[in-house]
Amino acid sequence: MRQIILDTETTGLEPSRGHRIIEIGCVELVNRRLTGNHFHVYINPRREVDDGAMEVHGITNEFLADKPYFEDIADSFIEYVKGAELVIHNAPFDVGFLNHEFNLLEKESVKISDICTVLDTLVLARQMHPGQKNSLDALCKRYFIDNSQRDLHGALLDSEILADVYLAMTGGQTDLTLTQRQDYLTANRDESGIRRLPQKRQPFKVLAANEQELSEHAAYLETMRKTCGDKLVWKNWN
Repeated sequence: MRQIILDTETTGLEPSRGHRIIEIGCVELVNRRLTGNHFHVYINPRREVDDGAMEVHGITNEFLADKPYFEDIADSFIEYVKGAELVIHNAPFDVGFLNHEFNLLEKESVKISDICTVLDTLVLARQMHPGQKNSLDALCKRYFIDNSQRDLHGALLDSEILADVYLAMTGGQTDLTLTQRQDYLTANRDESGIRRLPQKRQPFKVLAANEQELSEHAAYLETMRKTCGDKLVWKNWN
């Protein structure tokens, strides 16, 4: 399954008032694994960036002056997302701007729904955490995702953060540890197909969790309990 985590930055809030996309950032997941295949571009919007928007993302008119126009990157963007599932936080905003940009193209109009499907993580979060804050920052805090480098919004950075949040929300592995371990096990099987540990291997070092780690673990389990309710396999809670 191929998924594209997507975010955009814009000149303002409403395409109906002539606002345009100035940045697109995407990261790719294949079978719930980050592939490193990113799509990232800044775009000259042919208009000024609103002061309020600039305070959010920090992208200036001067910076965008020599960047390509949307029509210059449209084909490569369509090729990148075609056939995938887009994962977007507050999808109507980004999809609305993308469709607006497509409508402005001189060639035949394209809509996101024509080339890929869309999953809105804000809708998913509201279903999982009704009555709670479900902004990207709030979800980072809830799922212990480090977003300390996020002083300003940026499309690629927000996509990378959302990928971690989405995998945590849906129970996924956010690194390659399990895959790397499986590759090791496969590579060390004998002719019978049985994996045998080296006889001269170093003894395993066992490190006990300290009080802070135990406390953080308990807090995480409590978060899972509140999120999943009676679906948890753990029965005994302190």
